Amino acid sequence: PGTVLQATITESTLLQTPEQFGNILLKVNQDGSQVRLKDVAKIGLGGEDYNFDTKYNGKPTAALGIQLATGANALATANAVRAKIEELRPYFPHGFSVEYPYDTTPFVKLSIEEVVKTLLEGIVLVFLVMYLFLQNLRATIIPTIAVPVVLLGTFAVMSLVGFSINTLSMFGLVLAIGLLVDDAIVVVENVERVMAEEGLSPKEATRKAMGQITGALIGVALVLSAVFVPVAFSGGSVGAIYRQFSLTIVTAMVLSVLVALILTPALCATILKPIPQGHHEEKKGFFGWFNRTFDRNRDKYHVGVHHVIKRSGRWMIIYLVVIVAVGLLFVRLPKSFLPDED
Repeated sequence: PGTVLQATITESTLLQTPEQFGNILLKVNQDGSQVRLKDVAKIGLGGEDYNFDTKYNGKPTAALGIQLATGANALATANAVRAKIEELRPYFPHGFSVEYPYDTTPFVKLSIEEVVKTLLEGIVLVFLVMYLFLQNLRATIIPTIAVPVVLLGTFAVMSLVGFSINTLSMFGLVLAIGLLVDDAIVVVENVERVMAEEGLSPKEATRKAMGQITGALIGVALVLSAVFVPVAFSGGSVGAIYRQFSLTIVTAMVLSVLVALILTPALCATILKPIPQGHHEEKKGFFGWFNRTFDRNRDKYHVGVHHVIKRSGRWMIIYLVVIVAVGLLFVRLPKSFLPDED
């Protein structure tokens, strides 16, 4: 109860063309001659009756339905249809008007605009959060530069493989925004740590820092790709719907790692200022309050982790209970192919 089941039914038949239907044997005469369907009937593929009457707001109309071809772009098709109507409008009879009683493209356009808006908001929020924790404008600019570079590369790959900008591909980029700056942040913070601990120049600190984290960056990219790549090879409707979504995320992740390995180190070596060895700047104002609050919570977190490690057996039992609870909730939740839309 409450579960909606949707299934794709593929009909298979040996008779697919008019010629094949025409060869259906109806009768064999005594002299051995055969009477087939094409001998007694005219055979063709089409409707029995093409006549229909339509009205729009109580007035007689001539209806014309335009169906989107497989792989065609809905917005481009709608714009082309409207442009052709405007081109033919001077030739319409007096009192003749064209109406569009059913058009889904405004919803598509609005959905894409909302996703683009969310993408821009995500970029701004990522910049603010990075500045809140790094508290260094130069260090914040470096990961921020990675965002448009990765997006540009992702759009280029999408164009090469024939993907379009749609709600699913843009949603993939929205999810990838937070992930693609992680690599650059790790590089920047590690370079600053090496400069502060060892007093090296930005160039030398970058070289040493990259030697420490290159393997980790590549490993993280491979793990995340292993999560999303199988979705692209799923069969049926799931693969058709989510292929662009998964490949967009994977493309952005791979490009973010390349940027973190190539562009970000170069920016660190040229933009960051040297930090004296052992130097620790005490912030004032809002950043001072934030750092003190963060340090207190970090100390509480360390105490909590120590408590968990000290009683690891008890917490493993709790962890197993949580896994069982997740499985039970997953089984009990109603399932459907896609969420309902208003």
